Amino acid sequence: MDDPGQTTQHGATAFAPATASKAGPGATRTTGSKRPILFTAFEPSGDDHAAPVIAEIIGRQPERPVYAWGGPKMEAAGAVVIERTGDDAVMGLPGLAKIREHKQINAKIKRWMAHHNPVLHVPVDSPAANFPIAKMAKAQGTGVVHLVAPQVWAWGRWRVNKLRRLTDLVLCLLPFEEGWFTTRGVPARFIGHPLFDHELDPQRVLDTARTLPEFNGGEPTGPWRIGLFPGSRPSELEKNLPLLLGAFRELVECDSCQREERAPVAMIVAVNDAVEQRLRELAEQHGGVPEGVSFIAGDTDSAVRWAELTLVVSGTVTLQIARQARPMVVFYKSNKLLYNLIGRWVVLTRYFTLPNLIAGTRVVPELVPHFNGAEPIAAAARELITNPAALEQQRQDLANIAGRFDGLEASMAATDAILEQAARREA
Repeated sequence: MDDPGQTTQHGATAFAPATASKAGPGATRTTGSKRPILFTAFEPSGDDHAAPVIAEIIGRQPERPVYAWGGPKMEAAGAVVIERTGDDAVMGLPGLAKIREHKQINAKIKRWMAHHNPVLHVPVDSPAANFPIAKMAKAQGTGVVHLVAPQVWAWGRWRVNKLRRLTDLVLCLLPFEEGWFTTRGVPARFIGHPLFDHELDPQRVLDTARTLPEFNGGEPTGPWRIGLFPGSRPSELEKNLPLLLGAFRELVECDSCQREERAPVAMIVAVNDAVEQRLRELAEQHGGVPEGVSFIAGDTDSAVRWAELTLVVSGTVTLQIARQARPMVVFYKSNKLLYNLIGRWVVLTRYFTLPNLIAGTRVVPELVPHFNGAEPIAAAARELITNPAALEQQRQDLANIAGRFDGLEASMAATDAILEQAARREA
């Protein structure tokens, strides 16, 4: 299963200023004739996914009230955010305090739904937090459209029965998901992925890449340009940056990595300035920043364009790299004891990383879960560096994967589906 948490960076989406302010559970955005839609999101990624859909709904139907338990981007898109969520999102099993917090939130949402009678509930990702809310919505006759398919195809497949009871439609970001769900009796629709909603500006990306060290016009001359993508969550950075630095050091010492003048340089890619600062601190704790290593923050697309090969912590960013057909080695450091006790029994997919899951075959080397040190990552990179045919084959395979999203705009397709469901219920 691909870890969904790595933040991507492809330019912020600008929304018109919201006309509504934060409000309590009884607030009303408008007195429009249409019944309201309620969004619930509990992680920053959910805020990202929901915001453009909310903006599009309001743009098409300004008389339609849209409310949310969500984040700042949803509010900027025009939703009345009743309570802010996601600022302290957790991964894995929540603690008792987080469980109590969600019970309190659920009680507020139940009262709100009884008072406002929404036509639809749109849960965004976070199935553990959203399933109880979807259950409340269905109990009072509200429709449920899941924005971002819960990854029940990857782990906990028994949950598909719960999902079947608690949804009217699942909107899928990955090409294989629609077929997987529909064959199990869950209505589903592939809408594309938000990463592909906005066209890449190749000239801007190239211009920025030209300012980075050793780019040499983008030709494969001079040092090997290695992009290091360590993730974005604090726990990811701490686990994985030492492995990336270690793999880079192994490559620098590699006698077989073609001729000496192509000894690697690296670019550590941070999603924002705060993450870059943390990465620099972590690097100093693990032997310092090696010679030949630079940093870039807030412009992942330009870093991808700069790199000839990328070493990537498994996450959504692998699709961002695939979009430019840049070869990659993917890994994710895991706890061996926990994986053997739990993970190996509940994770049922043959592949873990998004490119391989979409292709249905091994397109990129994946070391997931990874329990060892840096050498296996460096070894997988060496295999590509010393095999131009393998590099070219991966480029072609990644271009084919990116082509699966051609002609799709996820936020538009999601809005179409949500408003179709609302119209059917209001007819």
